[in-house]
Amino acid sequence: MAVKDRDRFSTATRLRLLGEQTAARVYRSQTKRQARRSRLTGRAALLALVLCSLIVALAYPIRQYVSQRAEIADMERQKQQAKERVEQLRDLKARWQDDAYAAQQIRQRLHYVMPGETGYVVIDPDAAKQSRADRGAAHRPWYSNVWDGVDKSDASDQ
Repeated sequence: MAVKDRDRFSTATRLRLLGEQTAARVYRSQTKRQARRSRLTGRAALLALVLCSLIVALAYPIRQYVSQRAEIADMERQKQQAKERVEQLRDLKARWQDDAYAAQQIRQRLHYVMPGETGYVVIDPDAAKQSRADRGAAHRPWYSNVWDGVDKSDASDQ
């Protein structure tokens, strides 16, 4: 034990212990300093900066892409509607090529009758009442009729 006690009090041993204690204190202070440091490192900040710049750089082209896709879809819808309209007009043209259809339309629209038939025109009773109301306008001055017409057209727009 005497050798152990002597080693314990030797200068080399004391210096070694003193160095270990100092190293432990320095290590503890470094870990406390690191714990206080924010978790955002330089690499993380650079990564965040690169991601933000990519988002900003790609925002406008992506917006343009989406709007152009919407325009393309709208144009395709209009194209389909135009095709349907062309088909309807072709069908109508083919019908008008038939003499029976043309005769039927002429009789219906122009009120023509075939020889030997009697034609009748049925008048709507509401239309007759309106025409009687207009007869009263003949006894008024012309400018009153004009203003009444303006008022009627204005009321029909609303």
